[in-house]
Amino acid sequence: MQARMNNPAMIIPEAMQALQALGKTAEKAGVPPKTLGLIELRASQINGCSVCVDMHARFLKKAGETDERLFAVAAWRDAPYFTEAERAALALAEAVTRLSDRADPVPDEIWSEAARHYDEQQLAALIIRIALINVWNRLNVTTRQVAGEWAKSAEAKKWVEAGSTSR
Repeated sequence: MQARMNNPAMIIPEAMQALQALGKTAEKAGVPPKTLGLIELRASQINGCSVCVDMHARFLKKAGETDERLFAVAAWRDAPYFTEAERAALALAEAVTRLSDRADPVPDEIWSEAARHYDEQQLAALIIRIALINVWNRLNVTTRQVAGEWAKSAEAKKWVEAGSTSR
């Protein structure tokens, strides 16, 4: 497998800086980092972004996430490993990622459950991170980035060592 081109955010440094800065803003709102990683992993699974599935599973594993939870993210509704707050975040991530799948893309039921577990600032952070991972997924899938190749770069090694989830 070979990429069509480098990731556009790697080609345009200002884009990379802007995306990184946006990702970091969500880290300051009080949503647990593992929750942010789980929603990024789930959205990436939905979008078929092998680069982000690979990357976020690695980040979560380095942060101490268990294999059981990593393996079960795609089936979170039927797995006993997730808290109610994580389930609400995962449901929100799925709804925001699949906007065109239903007439009411983010139903009140999903929103209310997320709002029950997260305050307004945390909801804002969740929405920003869900939107951002969808941007990364679209950049990677469109240009056919290859899973694992990112991990070979010096910058990726810095991200992994730092345990960053926002690139």
